[in-house]
Parts: sequence; C-alpha cells; structure tokens
Amino acid sequence: MATELNVSVGRRGFLMGAAATGALVLPGCATYGGYGFSFVDAVRRLLEISAYNAFARLTAPGGFWDSQVARFDLPVLFGRRGGVLQTILTSGPFRERLQYRLNILAEDGARRAAPLVADTIRTIGFQNAVDLIRGGPTSATSYLRSSMGPALINAMIPALGDALRIANDPLVSQAVSALAGVDTMQVAQSVANSADNAIWYQIGAEETAIRADPRSTNDRALIAMLQAR
Repeated sequence: MATELNVSVGRRGFLMGAAATGALVLPGCATYGGYGFSFVDAVRRLLEISAYNAFARLTAPGGFWDSQVARFDLPVLFGRRGGVLQTILTSGPFRERLQYRLNILAEDGARRAAPLVADTIRTIGFQNAVDLIRGGPTSATSYLRSSMGPALINAMIPALGDALRIANDPLVSQAVSALAGVDTMQVAQSVANSADNAIWYQIGAEETAIRADPRSTNDRALIAMLQAR
C-alpha cells in the first residue's frame, strides 16, 4: 500500500511544483490568471487530488467500512434466493460480519486500482475541460469513470481473488461454500463490482468537497480557477 500511495503522492507533488513554474502548460492551451495553468491542467489537478484523497481513505484500515459513501452491502452474488446461504443470511449478526469482511477485502482491490487511476489521469485527454471545471460537483469524476469503463473491475479481480485465497477467512469460506457452483474468482468479480462503485463514489465525494472548499487544497492556481468558474 505504501509504495502505491507514495507514487500518487509523488505525482501530486510534481504536478503542484510543475504548475508553479509553468511546466504543465500544454501546447495550444490558454493559461489562466498568470499562473501558467490551463483548464486541462485544472481538471487533472482536481482529479489527482480527489483520487489521492479517496484512495488514502479507502486503503487505510477499515477504509471502505468506515466511509459513509463507500461502504457497500453484500454483493448481488450473495443475494441469491433459496439454498443454505439464504438461511445463513437470515442471521443479522452473520450477515453484518460477512459484509464487514468483504469491505475489508476490498481494500486489496483499491490498492491495485490506485496506480491505474493515477496513470489514466496523467495521460487522458480532456477535450471539454472548460465544461468539466464549470460543471456539477462530480463532473470530472464522471468523465474519468466513463473513460475508464470496466478497467478498475478487471484490475481488481486478480487482487481480490488472491486476497480471498490467502485470507482463508472461515466466515467468508462458509458463505462461499454455501453458494452452489460458485468459485473464488466469481466471488472476487462480485466484490470487484461493488468496490468499483464504492471507489467512484468516494472520488466523487472528494471532488465535491474540493469544489465546495477549494482552499482546502492549498493550491493557489486551482483555487483561483475553481473560484472563478
């Protein structure tokens, strides 16, 4: 976790330092307010900080479970009617413990997803950057999610599959064994689907918070851009 998050921290630091010297100005992009800072730069910076904040929260111990927006219920796979599992899940304490364990396992998926999001933000094109800056509270996050499609799910499935095998959690094992004809990788995919939604909800929440209080970023160029929109 530390290595991957440090990559994001380093990139964020580079972005901030480069913007201060004008190194991030892209050819053909108008700059803003003497900062040498374009709307494209602003979208990238907004997403970089939002994603960093989101993954810092979600990869901390209990990150998904403790988040008001990222905690997810039991994946659809566990909602199948009938059979032994449905009988087990009628027990409230068992259901909550299983939900908790799957939210904890999702942290491994988030660690795998974090570098992919950071790399995409660095390389993606923003043809409608002005609209994204002037748009709604999660405009940039929605654009990034649409651009990445199922990439995070595909990246998280192997990590979650490994986590399920290594954890050898009796609670999860009991639930999985009660799912007739379901293997570990199918469970990993189901958890990845839920974690994907949760990650984007958290990034969107961080973007919303930054737009509401740009000064929290301590980034003069981004503050000026967001306050002037």
